Amino acid sequence: MGRFLLGRLLQAVPTLIIVSAAIFFAMRLIPGDPASVMLGDLATPEQVEALRREMGLSGSLPSQYLTWLGHIFSGDFGKSISSGEHVLPLMLDRFAVSATIVVTAVVFAALIAVPAGMFAAWKQGSFADYGTVALSTLLLSIPSFWLGLMILLVFGMWLEWFPVIGYVSLGENFRQGVLFIFMPVLTLIMVELGPIVRMARASTIEVSRLEYITHARAKGLSESEVMWRHAFRNAFAPTWTLLGLILGGLLGGIAITETVFTIPGLGRLLVEAIYARDYPVVQGCILFISVIYVIVNLVVDMLYPLFDPKIAQ
Repeated sequence: MGRFLLGRLLQAVPTLIIVSAAIFFAMRLIPGDPASVMLGDLATPEQVEALRREMGLSGSLPSQYLTWLGHIFSGDFGKSISSGEHVLPLMLDRFAVSATIVVTAVVFAALIAVPAGMFAAWKQGSFADYGTVALSTLLLSIPSFWLGLMILLVFGMWLEWFPVIGYVSLGENFRQGVLFIFMPVLTLIMVELGPIVRMARASTIEVSRLEYITHARAKGLSESEVMWRHAFRNAFAPTWTLLGLILGGLLGGIAITETVFTIPGLGRLLVEAIYARDYPVVQGCILFISVIYVIVNLVVDMLYPLFDPKIAQ
């Protein structure tokens, strides 16, 4: 198991280096000079050049990349052009909002979808199986932005059960915070139910055909014991990998949901920075999201031996 974990850690390092280089050089392809944007049209060439030197933009691209990478390792992501705030604290504050919504949604989606998928597999060919597959396929087909708008319209506008604008953190007021995040969390749960149900069902069907499951039934164990004591662990392993991909993907792709529900999260910060041409924030957000995605999947890989003992050998 130690060799497996070491291999995963070593694979993550070049991945992060390649991602950082891709982000840096892609940002340099965007038309316009960040220093000129920050100072405005009235700035003199001397002021622009002085700011370019301060931001490390005056040297060659490789030297700029190394300078930028050195600042990143020291925790300096630069300052926002729009607000003048340091980028790292700004991203961390917004990330806390996004993480609260995403983690809550993924946990509840897994608690609902995994048992549903396993039950459908155990009842393969029955009405319950067909109904579960049809519902999961329907949820897969619905665009997340449309689903969010419908939930906002029904629960926020028509029924007036939840507030439609604004945000209150759970730490500031837990009850109000729950009301504000309920609709975005519900949207993400429904969006992710489909793929998790289908993966759990497919994995369980595959495991149920193995010899040790037949042996467990031959010993006289009940179907519930066979499912949860013998099939669950092996059937959950591929689903666990999918949950990691979903969690990392949502942390980086929640911008649409946050925009629909006016949630001040990391995705919405990135969208606002793109519109404002706030280069330090855009660059910092993309790198931060990429790092979080790699870390989440690294943690998933490191925990995978808990569900598949063969990997730990």
